[in-house]
Amino acid sequence: MKRQGEFTNNLSGELSYKSFKPSDLPPNPNIEIDEDMLGLISEASRILGKLDQKSDEIPNKELYISMYIRKEALLSSQIEGTQATLDDIFDPNIDTNVNLEVTDVINYIKASIYSNELIQTLPLSSRFLKNIHDVLLDGVRGEDKNPGEFRKTQNWIGPQGGSLKNAKFIPPNVSDMNDAMSKLENYIHYDESNYLIKIALAHYQFETIHPFLDGNGRVGRLLIGLMLKEYKLLKSDILYISYYFKRNRIEYYDRLMDVRLKGHYEQWIKFFFNGIIEAGKNSLECINLLVSLNEKNAKLIDNKVSGSKKTILEVFRYIQSNPIINITETSKKIGKAYNTTAAAIKKLQDLEILTIANEQDRNKVYIYEEYLAILREGTELNT
Repeated sequence: MKRQGEFTNNLSGELSYKSFKPSDLPPNPNIEIDEDMLGLISEASRILGKLDQKSDEIPNKELYISMYIRKEALLSSQIEGTQATLDDIFDPNIDTNVNLEVTDVINYIKASIYSNELIQTLPLSSRFLKNIHDVLLDGVRGEDKNPGEFRKTQNWIGPQGGSLKNAKFIPPNVSDMNDAMSKLENYIHYDESNYLIKIALAHYQFETIHPFLDGNGRVGRLLIGLMLKEYKLLKSDILYISYYFKRNRIEYYDRLMDVRLKGHYEQWIKFFFNGIIEAGKNSLECINLLVSLNEKNAKLIDNKVSGSKKTILEVFRYIQSNPIINITETSKKIGKAYNTTAAAIKKLQDLEILTIANEQDRNKVYIYEEYLAILREGTELNT
């Protein structure tokens, strides 16, 4: 068998096809850690350490984490072709305006939050991933794709509307898939390799096994964050790795395929480490910009508002996790009367912290534009 695995024959005659059976991890011969890779491991570890430290220092830590979870959810879904934007995700009327594109992202957010709860009681395993998958595909376009269950039929990767005959890649058949998932679970928990290398290889292996009929990419990217926390490389969801994968989408898929066809594990790992470094630096920069912006505007409120600032500060805190608001929803969330909330929002508008998006509508929408502009980086649909 080749280092990466082999293609195996299935069925016969006109129905025959070859599916890929991946080798077990770690590969044999094992990963060659050259000077270049060693430097990338060191830099990636440094960036993750810096991110972890920064997350401990920032005020309102949970607020920032919730924003990052939403950004990662959007980016990961966009990689798969979801046409939603950050503004869609923060729409205060999302419950009534929801569409399938936005639901994809909302479910990813739910799956991410649920995974953090589930990891307290259930180890990373096939059962764990099935639970996450069930949440991810609940009520969306993949709901007919056996949510929460490994596939019981052959799948393939290729053009939309294509078949096994013109597939770009055919993952393991069902028997090989179940065997490979069992061995991947064992690798995650018991292999003694460098943790970052393990995460890179586990993501590759999961995407290659493709155990679900739909949602494999999103579950595989969720797995990266879960393993970073499992191995105590990060304490919280403060890294949006999909920022890098989306920016390098074609290379991302090509690198995965290159391992399957040629066994180039080392090149994939270096690509992955560069992703940790680039996404980590962007996450750090984003935190610094958001913290600076809110410090500036908190001082502005303190200096420019006379009298009671209580409701204004409550709205100001609220817009840091909900940068697009309307008066009705905001008044409910902060527990203040409509007119009291409206007056506070008007004051923030006068200070040019909030801008109005639709002057003519009865249910006016206000945007914390400076804040949202920082978070939007990388989420644009034309990138």
